[in-house]
Amino acid sequence: MRDFIRHPSDIAIIVESEEGKLTDIGYGGLCFSTAEALQIDSVINIRIEAVDPPCEVRARVVWCRQEGDHYEAGVTFIGEQEAYKIRMVEQICQIEHYKNEVFAREGRNLSSSEAALEWIARYAHRFPAGCSRKKAS
Repeated sequence: MRDFIRHPSDIAIIVESEEGKLTDIGYGGLCFSTAEALQIDSVINIRIEAVDPPCEVRARVVWCRQEGDHYEAGVTFIGEQEAYKIRMVEQICQIEHYKNEVFAREGRNLSSSEAALEWIARYAHRFPAGCSRKKAS
């Protein structure tokens, strides 16, 4: 069970110095795929370059398992400041996901600004605030 609402993402990230791909992101942590196995309880640096300036956070590895030819890992942020920084990234991930979804569903190729305006108008009111918790299975 998760303590925080998670949001899908398809954003590239840098884990230590290796490329990874964000699977989902939430207030308490994130999940990503990577080519290398990560040691549980290790503290790692994560860089998300989809935002300007890039977001850099430190996180603790909670779990890591092999999935075919790659690994899936889950991390929790170290401290409230790290969790707070990720909130803006979380919204950008939602907007980028929306942009890709609109293209796949409707064939409309939105700019990031257009996607942001549409996403805000349609969904921002439902975006979880701060530390709101929800149990999910």
